[in-house]
Amino acid sequence: MIASYDHHALWMKARLFINHAMDDEPRSFDEQALWASLSLELLAKAALSKRSPLLIATPSEDGDNLLTAAGLIEGDAQFKSIPAHTLYSRCSKAFKPFSEKEAKAITGARNNYLHGASARFSPIPAEAWWPKFWAQALILINALDRTIDDFVGFERESVVESHLDKNRKNVADRVEMLINHAQQRLAMKKSGRMTEATAREFSSPAYLTASLSYNETETCPACGAIGTIEGDDVENSEIRSPDSGYDEYEGLVNLEVFSDYFSCPTCRLVLNGTMYITQAGLPETFLTVVEDTRDWGDEYGND
Repeated sequence: MIASYDHHALWMKARLFINHAMDDEPRSFDEQALWASLSLELLAKAALSKRSPLLIATPSEDGDNLLTAAGLIEGDAQFKSIPAHTLYSRCSKAFKPFSEKEAKAITGARNNYLHGASARFSPIPAEAWWPKFWAQALILINALDRTIDDFVGFERESVVESHLDKNRKNVADRVEMLINHAQQRLAMKKSGRMTEATAREFSSPAYLTASLSYNETETCPACGAIGTIEGDDVENSEIRSPDSGYDEYEGLVNLEVFSDYFSCPTCRLVLNGTMYITQAGLPETFLTVVEDTRDWGDEYGND
């Protein structure tokens, strides 16, 4: 019997469901999106489980679920995996730039379609929904060291690529729109031709930051002023030492952090999400320095 947390089995089931979604036989978009949303959840489970089955196991009081996932015990108890919202939260941290927000929107629409009064899967038309879906699915496929061809087959690869191309264009268009809008508002401010609404916006304090764990200054792609780039997740860390070549090193750590959010108090540009940040020409990661908060008590024998 194949374990419920086996990443290959989850991958194969995700393939089965996406093929249901893309079958040639007549299916409504609602039915296609339903199968696709189920496939996305299975892809997420497979990607995490490939790293460790413990990442998708729901903790239980007796610990059997985690012990089963760790391969330490065998039993007849049904394996229980984490809910979708937890699953996508973990994927957003593990597999950049996977969007927890986009994935939750897909699952939320599915749940509303199945369990609510809605007669439609999503108010978003199919031609706009599929590019968003495939943008997230591709990240998970890559996390599994697979390709689009592996997932849908050679015959359907071009269909997926066309959706991905459309999503890239949507991202590029949105970033261009946000930058142009910020530039126009700043120009209006400088010329004194602001609308009443714009004047109120610029007269209020520019508290635009997201208050994420780490931040650094970064040049704004819209106006060239100094903005703030932020992130929560650390990619790499380096403890400064006397041999590291830094003038200041004692008690400091270099961090490389994924860029999740950018804001500029001058033109009020906000870019929320890695794909928008990189599209604007800003770095995917940034470097920052923090204090070394490790406990050195044991090393120095201060028990």
